[in-house]
Amino acid sequence: MVRNVDRRKSATPRRLDRPGLSKKNTPSETRSPSKSQRTGRSGDTSTRRTPAPARRRYRPGTRALMEIRKYQKSTDLLIRKLPFSRVVREIALKLCRGNELRWQATAIMALQEAAEAFLVHLLEDSYLVALHSKRVTLMVKDIQLARRIRGIHEGLG
Repeated sequence: MVRNVDRRKSATPRRLDRPGLSKKNTPSETRSPSKSQRTGRSGDTSTRRTPAPARRRYRPGTRALMEIRKYQKSTDLLIRKLPFSRVVREIALKLCRGNELRWQATAIMALQEAAEAFLVHLLEDSYLVALHSKRVTLMVKDIQLARRIRGIHEGLG
């Protein structure tokens, strides 16, 4: 006799963190809980879970404004130092045709400061272009127009 099995995914995934069920054990290998465990009337009250407090939900846009204020207050660098250092060394290796260059930490920091200042200024100008076209979404064409308006030296070619 062939049973018709419903192959659709259920709305909620099956959880493996039920009591008596570990990731190693399958449901067939575990024993069923006793009646006191099923009803939750066991004498030990320390095992009962208290509901976790609900996380704070902010209205749409509030979290973004908080993030903007946070980054405007701070003066630290936004790009991580090690990945930026790797990119700088890789570009220098390509430009020097395989000759490994040694870099001072202050030189890489100066490059990172200049790169971040350039990017922030470019994105500010691009956002002004987007606002001029009555949009709040930044698009690639806004960045391209901002670089074109800046010219060959300011927009880096």
